[in-house]
Amino acid sequence: MSMRRREAADFPARLSVQENPCYEVRFVEQKELGFAAVDTGREKRQGFAEVVYGAGKTAEQIAEILKTLLAESEGNVMATRVDAQKARAVLAALPEAHYDEVSRIVYVERKAQCEDAAHRILVLTAGTSDIPVAEEAVLTARLMGNDVRTIYDVGVAGIHRLLAHKEELMSANVVIVVAGMEGALASVVGGLVARPVIAVPTSVGYGASFHGLTALLSMLNSCATGVAVVNIDNGFGAGAMASRINQTR
Repeated sequence: MSMRRREAADFPARLSVQENPCYEVRFVEQKELGFAAVDTGREKRQGFAEVVYGAGKTAEQIAEILKTLLAESEGNVMATRVDAQKARAVLAALPEAHYDEVSRIVYVERKAQCEDAAHRILVLTAGTSDIPVAEEAVLTARLMGNDVRTIYDVGVAGIHRLLAHKEELMSANVVIVVAGMEGALASVVGGLVARPVIAVPTSVGYGASFHGLTALLSMLNSCATGVAVVNIDNGFGAGAMASRINQTR
């Protein structure tokens, strides 16, 4: 039997959970809280603990999930989309936690961000109104261990503001572009840099912006190569994706 055929024949065996120690059964690691099944094995599988989506949960539920994650993991933990009133209650139950009002993230930081100029994430916004979504991406990526820098309010209405930061643009390993209105900034940046661009449409705008749909469709139809798009206002998704790209060696 040829080497190629022998490798093909062995392929199913090499994927066997029972026979391959590399495939430890971490997929069933969870802790039942009654109102939530906490994925306690996610840090081992993916490098970062399960992130709590705070919208729709009570402060008590958020605090209990975060406590479970702190007990079952070693790194940072976080909850997104937490309003200020709910955050105060979470912090009262979890004194070691912090709250960022702009990004609306509750977090416990046990590992500091990495300073690494060669693997830096750059976050841009078209306007000042896009900053809350951008800050969700920034804090997410930082908590996941990345060196993150920001340049805000450099939209296409004054393109010279963007071009003044040429050196920072070209040295970034991943660029996140956050823009509402027509969302044109993502295409402009995609045409300038050689690194991956993650575009985040925001709901900033009015009338024909359709709560971010116009920016989303504009970014999806970009003719610039290397531009990928996340959902409207999904700063967390952009930060997490940028982290995975940035930490791939």
